[in-house]
Amino acid sequence: SAVALLILGATVGLGVALGLLPRAPVNRFCTAPNNQTGFLCDDRVTCIPASWVCDRASNCRNGEDEQEKLCGDLPHSLPGYLVFLCSNPRSWVYADQRCNGLNDCGDCSDETGSLASCPPCGWEWWSCTPVHYEYCSCIPRRLCRDGIQHCLGWSDEYVC
Repeated sequence: SAVALLILGATVGLGVALGLLPRAPVNRFCTAPNNQTGFLCDDRVTCIPASWVCDRASNCRNGEDEQEKLCGDLPHSLPGYLVFLCSNPRSWVYADQRCNGLNDCGDCSDETGSLASCPPCGWEWWSCTPVHYEYCSCIPRRLCRDGIQHCLGWSDEYVC
């Protein structure tokens, strides 16, 4: 019986090695730099930001971030953790673009509201109602006191 178990184990191991038996799906979720949602490459070390997946540039050594089965029908072919669905059902952005301060969805649903659940403006940002389409509820502090109105009430020029 020990010999039979040894033969069975060797057969299963050979089947998996040759790709004849299905392997467990690979969990590719990881945390990329700046604490962003990432995609884990085959080397199990390299973690690339979600928005680098299917960007037509191989960022993983074996190109697994650009494979047809992953990129063939965006966003449906992507794992759910890589995608943020905007309030407009036809729009989506990569998960690492949620709460990045920029209006990536076009309606600010990736920056404000219950869908995004973003924290308040960070220390590098000034909280206001921006006048430019690019921002939603915060502007980068580098835009403060630059002589150009970025906030509705001019707080970026007089208070910030």
